[in-house]
Amino acid sequence: MIYRVKVMCIAVPAEVVEIKEGSIGVVDYGDLRQEVRLDLVDVKVGEFVLVHVGFAIQKLSREEGLETREIFRQVYAAMEETD
Repeated sequence: MIYRVKVMCIAVPAEVVEIKEGSIGVVDYGDLRQEVRLDLVDVKVGEFVLVHVGFAIQKLSREEGLETREIFRQVYAAMEETD
């Protein structure tokens, strides 16, 4: 029997709160801060990015970033309710 598994990768919206030397940025996910690589995007402090496996891969508008962050919050809250 062969099983096929579909895998989905997720990029998470975050706000750039600091830019360090060497294309390293500190981003804020809303309740967590993390260092990420900024090599793939040209961003400034205060802008939103999508982060995947430690790399900022795309710039978002502030509106898109906040809206997507809220959707993630709602999904996590719904998941906790089912546990």
